[in-house]
Amino acid sequence: MPAVSYLASPSATRAVLERHGLATKKALGQNFLVNDAVIARICELSDVCADDTVLEVGPGIGTLTVALLERADRVLSVERDADLPAVLAETCGSFDNFSLLSKDALALTQDDVDAVFGDAARAATAPNKFIANLPYAVAATLVLDFFQRFASVRSATVMVQSEVADRMMAEVGTKNYGAYTVKLNLIARATGRFQVAPGSFFPPPRVTSSVIRLDRRDDAIADDREIAVASLMADAAFATRRKTMANSMKTYFSGRKGFDGVAESLPDVFDAAGIDARRRGESLSLQEFVELGRAFSEVTGK
Repeated sequence: MPAVSYLASPSATRAVLERHGLATKKALGQNFLVNDAVIARICELSDVCADDTVLEVGPGIGTLTVALLERADRVLSVERDADLPAVLAETCGSFDNFSLLSKDALALTQDDVDAVFGDAARAATAPNKFIANLPYAVAATLVLDFFQRFASVRSATVMVQSEVADRMMAEVGTKNYGAYTVKLNLIARATGRFQVAPGSFFPPPRVTSSVIRLDRRDDAIADDREIAVASLMADAAFATRRKTMANSMKTYFSGRKGFDGVAESLPDVFDAAGIDARRRGESLSLQEFVELGRAFSEVTGK
């Protein structure tokens, strides 16, 4: 079988880095993927095809990028390492559907996306897929942030630390179920996952990785405003995880700027939602967080 990515081997990766006088940067969490079978599985799980416009973060030397460029209509890669644009010009520069933005992905704006995808971005139809081997330090933040800010993104197929994947798809009542799980699952749901061993990277990380696919929910249980308030309820309910929601939320809102008097109104909020304040956050379903948020807005006007 021909390689999905000609860069997906230790020898090819070393050769590219050596040509540019570079080494991996631990501070940036650089672990380059060197397993072509994993690249193939990412492409399969993401179902990337010629109709897709892809947003990629952390392309590195372009190992996953070249596979995406062969399959997608257009790829925008965002890379913060100032040494890598020259490498990507070599490995991906021959593709006319490739765009590179040298920037921290956490600072990516709608204007940045519009500049690459044009009218499709302004119409919230591009980019439609987020596919990336993510730097682990920002992976969880980026996935939630991109789903929240870029309405065009219909799915995310991303490499993350396995513990993060566990949080992304945790069930109610389990130890991994928390505020992050609630906020992400109000918008998207996990539809696939596979493990990736440390030996698939150069250098090997000290953790096990997972590729997870998340699809934007078509069965939205709340509108954008209600999701925002339900997310606030999740932050408050899990602020002190071992406490009851009554105590955790009282602590969260007491003295918090912009929420004067809210702590005192919480008993009325729980009554209006029909939720026992003695429960803990991990026992509440997504729908119950939505109902709690609706009651919160009704009682407090927030």
